[in-house]
Amino acid sequence: MELKEKVVLITGGARGIGKAIAACLAKRGANLVIADISYESAAETARELAATGIRTLPLKLDVSKADEVAAAFGEIMKEFGKIDVLINNAGITRDGLLLRMKDEDWDAVMNINLKGVFLCSKEAMKLMVKQKSGRIINIASVVAFMGNPGQANYSASKAGIVGLTKTIAREYASRGITVNAVAPGFIATAMTDALAENVKQEMLKSIPVGKFGSVDDVATAVAFFASPDSSYITGQVIHVNGGMYM
Repeated sequence: MELKEKVVLITGGARGIGKAIAACLAKRGANLVIADISYESAAETARELAATGIRTLPLKLDVSKADEVAAAFGEIMKEFGKIDVLINNAGITRDGLLLRMKDEDWDAVMNINLKGVFLCSKEAMKLMVKQKSGRIINIASVVAFMGNPGQANYSASKAGIVGLTKTIAREYASRGITVNAVAPGFIATAMTDALAENVKQEMLKSIPVGKFGSVDDVATAVAFFASPDSSYITGQVIHVNGGMYM
């Protein structure tokens, strides 16, 4: 799954799953644009990965703002002259039961998780159509398919990503562009580490393989979709969830 000299933009790329994806692609030779709401975090991750010999570009980016997204792609073109892969990873949660969920919590999640994918994909597609090639990989979630109490907004946003993925895939397959999604299940992160032990045990009961996934499990699936090895695959979802959803 070689990606030497490919230019890859990862939104929310400074931490967690996004950073693991960046590290995975760096090993395969990709040049990386690390975009994050925190420029300091993006810059730190970019510096770490540049030490491996690749070119990096850190960007401050709020994916819900069209002007910032357009400016970010302008910076990418100025630095690299092309965009080969877009990984829409940026996402937030604002959990709460439906009757208690505030309108602003619904809107915040939809704006970052779903509108952000729309805005970034639209800008990327303008360039990829001219290039007659490109890859877009969207990070969905197991809750898009199963639902999850307290996450009406998050589940809906991730389900929307799946529908958006399939539609864009149909629209641009003839232009040499593939669009796919990766849907993680429960992944071991700082957030899951902070959970009480009894809560973790209850969560594990729903996972047939009996353990949480790792950020590297997700990153490897993304690397496959980003690589030439997946050139005949589009509009698909890889589930990385240990059998939680089949």
